[in-house]
Amino acid sequence: MPELPDITVYVDALRARVAGRTLQHVKIVSPFVLRTAEPPIEEVDGRVVHEVRRLGKRIVLRLDGELFLVMHLMIAGRLRWLRPGARLPGRLSLAAIEFADGTLVLTEAGTKKRASIHVVTGEEGLARHDPGGIEVLEVDSATFRGAVRRENHTVKRTLTDPRLISGIGNAYSDEILHAARLSPLALSGRLTDAEIDRLHAAARATLEYWIDKLRREFAGRFPGPGDITAFRAEFAAHGRSGRPCPACGTPIQRIRYADNETNYCPTCQTGGRVLADRSLSRLLKEDWPRTVDELEAR
Repeated sequence: MPELPDITVYVDALRARVAGRTLQHVKIVSPFVLRTAEPPIEEVDGRVVHEVRRLGKRIVLRLDGELFLVMHLMIAGRLRWLRPGARLPGRLSLAAIEFADGTLVLTEAGTKKRASIHVVTGEEGLARHDPGGIEVLEVDSATFRGAVRRENHTVKRTLTDPRLISGIGNAYSDEILHAARLSPLALSGRLTDAEIDRLHAAARATLEYWIDKLRREFAGRFPGPGDITAFRAEFAAHGRSGRPCPACGTPIQRIRYADNETNYCPTCQTGGRVLADRSLSRLLKEDWPRTVDELEAR
């Protein structure tokens, strides 16, 4: 799922291309992608885009008349920017948002159709799409501590719960926990102030590093279909199961449960202990949502 750094570079790229320009027409290719009926999608045609913003993991276009077009990419949704009149990318296309200078295409790979578009009126309507989590890069340590301790879950779950913390998902939570030297299964209610402050610092440093890196990588161009990914060669933990930890050389381990997985270093994060899947089934059943849809719905 595209997370805060990925959504940030999408927002940057869109601001450069559509801010101040007229949205000519939205073509809905797959009807399921449109999740609202009122106001109708036709209401956005001919309106100027005044702002492009991020709302958690959602991308929002603010239009004339306080209309908002809200896109949630979920796991496999991606955006493409095509030249005017270019052919849409086959079965992957869900919707095409047309401008004079190009077309923004929402695509989704795979058979589980989760990506969505909503049209809402006013800031109040938009607020209903905000899960309410804090923005890590905008809050102080005390506010971050309050969010972490609001509910008692594994710290992995806490980082990825959009009601608690905004914009972080499976990939960057692994990177943050590795940087913080914390077990993904540590309970948030048992973390000390020092550990939470270390987690906050790691989250800020990790997100700032990747936002800056991706901004430099995509400067002047729109991210391509394969550019937004949960598996990056420079990651320390996520997607590196069996490969050496860059800090200590210990093979990275993986826990799987339902649609979820976490990657961690036993030496750096769990005091040398390997966390066996079979012994964690009860904990994970109680603490991890079974599906991404369930987590995002919260």
